Amino acid sequence: MPERTPYIAANWKMHKTVAEAAKFVDALLPQIAATQHDVVICPSYLALSEVVERSRGSAVRVAAQNMHEADSGAFTGEISPVMLVEADVDAVILGHSERRQYFNETDEALARKVPAALEAGLEPILCVGESEEARDAGQTEGVLERQLQADLAAVDSGRLAEVVVAYEPIWAIGTGRTATPDQAQEAIAFIRDVLRERGATADQVRILYGGSVKPDNAAELMAQPDIDGALVGGASLDPADFAAIVDAA
Repeated sequence: MPERTPYIAANWKMHKTVAEAAKFVDALLPQIAATQHDVVICPSYLALSEVVERSRGSAVRVAAQNMHEADSGAFTGEISPVMLVEADVDAVILGHSERRQYFNETDEALARKVPAALEAGLEPILCVGESEEARDAGQTEGVLERQLQADLAAVDSGRLAEVVVAYEPIWAIGTGRTATPDQAQEAIAFIRDVLRERGATADQVRILYGGSVKPDNAAELMAQPDIDGALVGGASLDPADFAAIVDAA
């Protein structure tokens, strides 16, 4: 099995001013100076350039939290892949459950965004996951397969390994509930099987767990054989907590 470098991403959502982002990066970098993992910070659009500049020469890479698929156009309020690349952004979160739930992001839109990110040279962090109702109804695998097949429909199988996938059970995001390590492993192993059926070199795809990851549960979650890292929400807002999660990987 290929060695997959652990991947720990901080999704700040709508938190931190530019000044607060700068303070965070300055506090974080000494704590993770020796890491060999991929560490990614996903700030607001306004703080992207500040985080990029302060992270140069460090282990930290920078991702946006969303993007439009077009390079330009009459899309008020949107940001294009070209703009992100010009800002030296490395990656972009696509399909986060909050984007799907609150902003009506569809699988059809994601089927355009994922290949657009790859074409621009950005690493897509594609989020998939089921609601509490779907899990209770035994529909977890059906939801995951539908999202993966739809969202990756226009991605050539030879490029699937360039996509990072984040499994985020919606019932465990910001709720304090966390999938057990066995539940997370089962879902992520299924995701890997779906990618393998698509023709991907599935053992090269990094698949993250996202859903109330904290310093005290990170090590157990990331010890699972198919879990390659974490997409961290609330615990990523404190540099010491986030550094502890990086160390746990």
